[in-house]
Amino acid sequence: MSTDQILYRTDGAVAVITLNRPERANAQTLEFLDDLDAAWTRAERDDEVRVILVTANGKNFSAGHDLKTGKPAPATLAEMYDRETRQYLGYSLKWRNCHKPSIAAVQGACIAAGLMLAWPCDLIIAAENAYFSDPVIDLGIGGVEYHGHTWELGPRKAKEFLFLAERIGAAEAEKFGMVNRVVPLEQLQDEALALAHKIAEKHPFALRQAKRAVNQTVDVQGFQTALQAVFDLHSVGHGHWFSERDYPIMAGLEAVKKPQA
Repeated sequence: MSTDQILYRTDGAVAVITLNRPERANAQTLEFLDDLDAAWTRAERDDEVRVILVTANGKNFSAGHDLKTGKPAPATLAEMYDRETRQYLGYSLKWRNCHKPSIAAVQGACIAAGLMLAWPCDLIIAAENAYFSDPVIDLGIGGVEYHGHTWELGPRKAKEFLFLAERIGAAEAEKFGMVNRVVPLEQLQDEALALAHKIAEKHPFALRQAKRAVNQTVDVQGFQTALQAVFDLHSVGHGHWFSERDYPIMAGLEAVKKPQA
């Protein structure tokens, strides 16, 4: 399976899924997310695939939701809640809970909803030029739909990350444990693929159980319950926009600075 915006190939026991909207900094439309989920599903169902690698073409991993060329905002908060439950939080949790190990290779910008593509992966390798941010507080909303912030950064750093809407560079992200490794940009793809193949040499059932052990430990601590609760808070943010502006989200678009494609 390959579409124009999501490319899929296998390299031995590694499925390589590539985000392919470089002209839009890999910003996400609903169709883009549906195609990405289809690629994840194919990789999970392929018995020959042992590891999933998510990469991106262009300068940036993902600039978040495509607010300019995506579908218009739903007419009601209920419609928005249903859409985001399925295609935002739902897809991200599905990828997080995929039984096969996964790696995200991140370069350039990973902004807002871009975090929902990287954080569900088990490992993140970042290029030296990678940076992470969630500036949606400038839209009157307290964070993106998949609230990995507290778990990825710890509570105090998560608050700073959200309050200031500033960037975290790759080296700092590694220090906080959000990123596993930082490599030169020109080595990112090779290093990520080499790591994927090294993991793929391990016993698939043992890998599955090891991943399950870690995920279940975090779930016992409340991870998935907390994500659902914060997702509902996020939806209140949308209600705030509906109450204050004639057209939600788009009215504050200029407040969010997107990277160049």
